[in-house]
Amino acid sequence: MSDDINTPNAAPEAAAGSEQPREQFVLQKIYIKDLSFEAPNTPQIFAEKWEPKTELEIGTKAASLGDNNYESTLHITVTVKVNEKTAFLVEVHQSGIFALMGFDQNRLDYMLNAYCPSILFPYLREAVSDVVTRGGFQPLLLAPINFDAYYAQRINQLKAQAQQQAADATKN
Repeated sequence: MSDDINTPNAAPEAAAGSEQPREQFVLQKIYIKDLSFEAPNTPQIFAEKWEPKTELEIGTKAASLGDNNYESTLHITVTVKVNEKTAFLVEVHQSGIFALMGFDQNRLDYMLNAYCPSILFPYLREAVSDVVTRGGFQPLLLAPINFDAYYAQRINQLKAQAQQQAADATKN
């Protein structure tokens, strides 16, 4: 995709006679970076009464590729157990390359760790469901995730850690 996409809260068009930097967001490519599926207890697990317990781990990562291009990666690990036996484990790293121009550092961090993952999530969700189905299990449909809340929680954790480290440093 090569068209510019207006981002939420993007800077409005500059008033006549004044130039403001305009935020630009361009989706370049979406791809699976890593995919792993394990079903260590097949075929015996298929005979078990299906009362699964699901564990979910999710995270984001971003890296600069230069020239205003960035890779944003959304990764998830889902472990499903039945009677304390692992039915399956699926891990997906869904990535995208995004061109981001005109963003200040705080806004850029938000875009790469909240906005871009929200774009990647439907692709990740489809990959998880597809691989689980191909593994012989019923489709696993992941519930929507509020990446804005996830990002805010991560920022609050980082601030709390910094405050704790500062407090510890003053004690020594």
